[in-house]
Amino acid sequence: MSSTPMDLDRPERNGTPLSRNIPQSTTPVSNLTDVMSSFRPTKLLRRDDIKDPRQPPQVLSIDYNDDGELLMTSSSDETIHIYNVREGRHEKCLISKKYGAKLAKFTHTSSSIIYASTKQNNAIRYLATHDNSFIRYFEGHESPVTSLAVHPGSDNFISCSQDNTVRLWDTQTKNWQGQLLLRSPYLAAYDPSGTVFAIGCPSSGSVLLYDVRHYDRAPFATIDVVDHGRAIDPAHVVRGWTRLEFSNDGKSLLLGTRGAGHFLFDAFEGTLKAYLRRPPGGTTRRLAAGEGGMSGANNAGQYESSGDCCFAPDGRFVIGGSRHDVVVWDTLKTPPPDKGLEPTWTLPDKREAAVVGFNPRFNFFATADADLLFWLPDPHA
Repeated sequence: MSSTPMDLDRPERNGTPLSRNIPQSTTPVSNLTDVMSSFRPTKLLRRDDIKDPRQPPQVLSIDYNDDGELLMTSSSDETIHIYNVREGRHEKCLISKKYGAKLAKFTHTSSSIIYASTKQNNAIRYLATHDNSFIRYFEGHESPVTSLAVHPGSDNFISCSQDNTVRLWDTQTKNWQGQLLLRSPYLAAYDPSGTVFAIGCPSSGSVLLYDVRHYDRAPFATIDVVDHGRAIDPAHVVRGWTRLEFSNDGKSLLLGTRGAGHFLFDAFEGTLKAYLRRPPGGTTRRLAAGEGGMSGANNAGQYESSGDCCFAPDGRFVIGGSRHDVVVWDTLKTPPPDKGLEPTWTLPDKREAAVVGFNPRFNFFATADADLLFWLPDPHA
C-alpha cells in the first residue's frame, strides 16, 4: 500500500511554517467512489503553544464554513482555531478563557460563529471572528449544552441541553423562538432541506422527527432505536450516543455511538438499514453527549465526543474514527441478515481519530484528538 509523505506544520521561531501548500490536491468533491480508498494522512497541524506536552489540550469539535475553505476547531484549553484548507495552514486563534468553548459552528457568514460555554454559565455565544468581539449571548439553558445544529439555509439554530430542553434560536435576537421539553434530548440535526429536524434522546432510545414549521406539535415520526437495535447492540440503544446526522440526499440518518458500531437508519421509513461495525478495539476514549459536566469532561479528564463518524458529501460513504486508523463504510453495500456491515476500507494511521469531519466542498477530511490531521486522496495510490 503506497503512502503519502506527511507535512508537519510547526512554525519556526520567525513564524515561517515548515510546510507546503496543498491547493493542487484539494479538488471539488467528485467521484468519491474512485478515490475514497486512497485517502492518506497528508498534513499534521501541531500547536506550538502547548505548555505541557504530556497533557496536550484535546480537540472537541470540527466544523467547516459553507464553501469549505475554512476549518474550525474548539479545544479543551478554551481556544478556537481556524485553518485555511487550501493553503493547509493555521489562520487564527480565538481565546475564550473566561467562558470556555466547545461545539463551535460557523454561521452562514464565515466571519461569525456560535459556540457553547464550558465555564461560568450555559450561554451560547455569537462571536465575530475578525475582531474577536461578541455580537450576542443566547441565554436560557440551565445545564450544559450538548449539541448545536445550524439550519442549512438560514442562521437559525437548535441547541440541546442536559436541562431536558431543546431550544430554537434566531441569531438576530437573543431570545429563544421555541422550546421543547424532552427527556435527555442530547443530539440535534437538520435534514438538508431545512424542513425537518431530528432530536436524539438516548435515555428513551428514540430519535424524534419534527416539522420545522410545526415544531410545537408532536413529532411526525419516531425512530425506535431500542426496537431496531437491541438485537445487534443492546448496550447502546439507550446510552452512549455521540452523533446525529442526515446524509446530504436526506435519505439516511446516522446515529453514532461509543459502542462496537453506529446505527444507519432510513430517514423516511425509520427502519435500520445497517449497523456499521467498528474494527475490534476501535472505540475511542471520548464520552458520549451528555456524559460530561459543565466543561464536557468527567473527573477522569475524558471529554465528550462531538462525533467520531460522519457522512461524506455524496451520502454514500461514512467515515469513522477509532483508536488507530480511519475506516470507511460503503452504505450501498447490502448488509447480511443481521444488518452488521463491515468496513469497506481501512485507511491506516497510528493516531486516535476521536473527532472527524468531511469537507462539504472538497475531497478532503480531517481527524483530531490532540493534533489535527488533514487527509487527501493519494494521486499515486
